[in-house]
Amino acid sequence: MRIATVAGLGLVLVALGYGTVAVFLAFDRDSHSASDTIRPFVITMAPVWAVAIWASVSLLRRHR
Repeated sequence: MRIATVAGLGLVLVALGYGTVAVFLAFDRDSHSASDTIRPFVITMAPVWAVAIWASVSLLRRHR
């Protein structure tokens, strides 16, 4: 079961990476400066990554 969990987390990481790039490109599409892109991107993606990291650590810690 541990291998399936790690493989599932790998798939989630790939999807999260794809989503992160897609969000960045969406913000960058209509921006006129770096601050128009970076600030909303960080505000949007920081909580998503924080929850993803917390969930991954929590899931892997249960199996010990």
